[in-house]
Amino acid sequence: MKGAAGSADLVPDLVAALLEGSGEGIVLCDADGVVTLANAAAARLVPGVEPCLPAPAPLDSVPSAPEGRTVIHGGRAIRIRAKAVSGGRLAWYLTDLSAARRTEFLLEAGRRLSASLNPHRCARAATELGAEFLSDMAIVLLPPTSRRRMEWVRAVSGRYGPEEGALPAAAAAEVPGLTDALAGLRHGVAGQQDPGGAPDWLLPEGFGPAGHLLVLPLPGNGVPAGAIALARRAGRPPFDDDDQMMARDLATRAGAAISAASLFREQSTINAILTGDLLPPELPEIEGMRVAGRLRASQQAGAIGGDFYDVYLPDAAPDSGIVERPPLVILGDVCGKGARAAVLAGQVRHSLRTLLLLESRPDRLLELLNRSLLASPSPNSFVTMILAALRTAPGDHVLVDLAVAGHPAPLVLRRDGTVEEVAVRGSILGALKKISLWPVTLDLAPGEVCLLYSDGITEAFGGPSGREMFGEERLREALATCAGMPVEALVERLEQLSTEWLGGGPGGGGQQDDRALLAVRAGTGRTETS
Repeated sequence: MKGAAGSADLVPDLVAALLEGSGEGIVLCDADGVVTLANAAAARLVPGVEPCLPAPAPLDSVPSAPEGRTVIHGGRAIRIRAKAVSGGRLAWYLTDLSAARRTEFLLEAGRRLSASLNPHRCARAATELGAEFLSDMAIVLLPPTSRRRMEWVRAVSGRYGPEEGALPAAAAAEVPGLTDALAGLRHGVAGQQDPGGAPDWLLPEGFGPAGHLLVLPLPGNGVPAGAIALARRAGRPPFDDDDQMMARDLATRAGAAISAASLFREQSTINAILTGDLLPPELPEIEGMRVAGRLRASQQAGAIGGDFYDVYLPDAAPDSGIVERPPLVILGDVCGKGARAAVLAGQVRHSLRTLLLLESRPDRLLELLNRSLLASPSPNSFVTMILAALRTAPGDHVLVDLAVAGHPAPLVLRRDGTVEEVAVRGSILGALKKISLWPVTLDLAPGEVCLLYSDGITEAFGGPSGREMFGEERLREALATCAGMPVEALVERLEQLSTEWLGGGPGGGGQQDDRALLAVRAGTGRTETS
């Protein structure tokens, strides 16, 4: 019993602690309207509510009503519900609608501003949030461009969609506080401004006179991301402390979003420039034959990888001693995947283009390239490659001078549908000071195809089990079904079969590597590229 009594003694203290910790204001009055209890939240929302004193306004104006009513008190919107309790007492429950509005605003701001990596879309979202939650008009001004012009985005409450434009950077000086805001100053004159000093261009047509103006910087990553101006029409209440706190939150979040989006755009532009030469080239037209290619980077590596192909149509260099320089087709595979492998592949392609000024024979080109790779400071500069010099011959035949360095030998599709592997082989590049090469010359009759491919095709794991290798035999069988096809359709079909094999397992995707295909078909016509 002593323990039970001790527990009972804790009940009032526990109730008091729960009431004090509640975010909702709670006030209890006796039958005479005298306050007997008021928690901290109630005292904050209705200053003057204290025990032993009569219930102050606005509580005394809210009768017992479970549905409650909303009142404006001390600049706050407060939802008050009154409920009769035992002994003629009355309890009031107070909810700060401004806090609820702030929570809604923060959730919306987080959702909208994180939805895009485009600076203008982030600016649009910021103006829409400002016009919806804080003002009648919101305008974001982005930093001046190199041409000393500022882009702006403006939204008006009740109107559909923001509007955009640009103006001279000197116009910023016409708006009170805007110059400092664009400079990133968070204190001083930044904040509430004289609305009478706002120029005509700041407010949209038909807006009317501004009664209140708030100008704030948009903090960025080391440099300002711009500025935001919020305006309320004449007759509306000014921006109170809560409004200004929400406006600063909006400015901070918008500045971070715009800054991140601008950085992403800048990096994307740089990446596009850097990777431009690493992507598959547009294949040129070659008289007397057709050429087509397909290149797919591994899923992990993105759009670029270590497999590559190219076709060179160089002119003979003066005094080089080369009388006739045939077109050169290359297909290779460097060690690794992703961006690092793509950079090495790009270096190899450019090195070959330079070496072609001095040499045209595929075997000699591979020997020179091997010396270049051995001297490279990059680790693991290992490359497998196949080079094919193309020469037209009488009767629409094409002679292919082949040299292979550690790469799968090409396949030949004859006119009768038979598939042969070319007996050509050689050492990998970048590993040995002296490589061994056994070049051959291949004769293609009209309509026959020489297929160059990387081991990403044959070593693709997938199929029904998801763990079976595609293999050389399946590639030969698939190539045999392509007899008579245009060369573009041929490489497209083989690439499609490889992709289907990778996606055929229980998990919907097998182990992938970079995959490259390049086909040369004897016969007149236009080159087909992809």
